[in-house]
Amino acid sequence: MSLDTTQPSAARAYDYFLGGHSNFAADREFAEQVKAIAPSVPNVTRLNRNFLRRVVQHCLDQGVRQFLDLGSGIPTVGNTHQIAEGADARVVYVDNEPVAYHHSRGLLDDRPDATIIRADMRDRELVLDHPETRRLLDLDQPVALLVIGVLLYLPDPEPAEVIRGYRQHLAPGSLVAVSTLTDEHADPALREEVQRLRSAYADAGEPVYPRDHAEILPWFEGLTLVEPGLVTLPEWRGDDPSEASDVAAPLGYGAVARIP
Repeated sequence: MSLDTTQPSAARAYDYFLGGHSNFAADREFAEQVKAIAPSVPNVTRLNRNFLRRVVQHCLDQGVRQFLDLGSGIPTVGNTHQIAEGADARVVYVDNEPVAYHHSRGLLDDRPDATIIRADMRDRELVLDHPETRRLLDLDQPVALLVIGVLLYLPDPEPAEVIRGYRQHLAPGSLVAVSTLTDEHADPALREEVQRLRSAYADAGEPVYPRDHAEILPWFEGLTLVEPGLVTLPEWRGDDPSEASDVAAPLGYGAVARIP
């Protein structure tokens, strides 16, 4: 399969914002353009990655050792299997972006506890019935479904459909973790940044959809939200006081919920 590295990718730009190396000149040029019009974006990516770390640790603390990571992107610093290292965990990443998939395969081929499958995360049957998923995950036991920083790329009603579709196939006690973009509590200057960001990503062929609390909360219908509920990323069991005052703190919501 040939990989088109001349067109920027949101996944590879995210890797660049986090200081990774799985990106190309077009991605770096696009990322720098985004930073110029929306300087808070790299901060958002770091807050999101720290949220992932806390979520994975919470899942491990609850005895959940199986992870299905949808829209996982480039395997840059602090991915799920790295956070869960040494915990006897098993991880299945899912991504449809060619570079994310091929790069991940190269990193994970020698690992018996982690793999990646190339699939659109909306194709639930392909993901859940894939031989690699079946090899690593026992769906009769609790699984942590991670949908971190990816639902902002889906228009309504797809985010709710994705979560509802997967949860119907997961065992009681499974956990569902979500983070996504918001500008609900942003000040006017920050909200203007988000609008410029939306325009840049739309021009790159990857529109994004910020949502408010009332729009996101129904995604968890039928689930039990884990305290502190649906809150901004630093508020979800934050362990770094400086994050609360980060300029990007109002730009992300996150939550974890349990399947009864």
